[in-house]
Amino acid sequence: MGVLNITPDSFSDGGLFLDRDAAIRRAAQLVEDGADIIDIGGESSRPAGPYGKGAVAVTAEEEKRRTIPVIEDLTLRFDTPLSIDTVKADVASAAIDAGATVVNDISGLQDPAMRDVIQTRNASVVIMHMQGSPQTMQHAPVYGDLIGEVSGFLASAACLAESAGIEKSRIAIDPGLGFGKTYEHNYEIIRKLRSFCDLGYPLLVGPSRKTFVSKDASLPPKQREEGSLAACVLCACAGAHIIRVHNVQAARRALYVADRVRFSSEIET
Repeated sequence: MGVLNITPDSFSDGGLFLDRDAAIRRAAQLVEDGADIIDIGGESSRPAGPYGKGAVAVTAEEEKRRTIPVIEDLTLRFDTPLSIDTVKADVASAAIDAGATVVNDISGLQDPAMRDVIQTRNASVVIMHMQGSPQTMQHAPVYGDLIGEVSGFLASAACLAESAGIEKSRIAIDPGLGFGKTYEHNYEIIRKLRSFCDLGYPLLVGPSRKTFVSKDASLPPKQREEGSLAACVLCACAGAHIIRVHNVQAARRALYVADRVRFSSEIET
């Protein structure tokens, strides 16, 4: 899953693709590099940190202004499935009208209106765990039982989705690396990733360029590529089905090796 942030303030590439033409060119590059899905977002979820203040919430109208024309254009140009990264049902609905087929909801599908949009429009959904909100999530997150609490939330949210009429085959889950987790929380999730696979849904992970993949937290996001690739490979080997990344070309090259080892091992055993 290739990331396309049409925002002025995303942590890694804010402002680079805010212009419609720039966003189209970026999407074309993601497709050329081998993205299987393009995840399009019009509102940043960046926490406060050394590279600036936390994300600023935007209205649904502004989010649609940024994303819908791009989705419409990409639908005409490419066959690559498009995902809308949003917590707003109104934005999700407009994006599906424009051609998106997946809703990536970092708020975990807690809004009944969002569940209704996804069900009535026959879309797919990624349900993510986040402790708090983008504005508060990195303010000393605490868990009594990290894996149990995250797994429990995802299982409950997926159950809500199915109860709303969303088919299980259209649901994926995401433990939310970097969303309300400390350095050690993120590493524990990766070490125990198979626990989430046991829930019975396709598993998406997004370690790309996040602070925890860098030994030196002061490194800017674009200098975290090596750690990102290491995390991607570890997640794939632990059973992740979808890897959300900024650098699609490098990730595909790294995951090719991981898959060769992983699937060869499974065949031999």
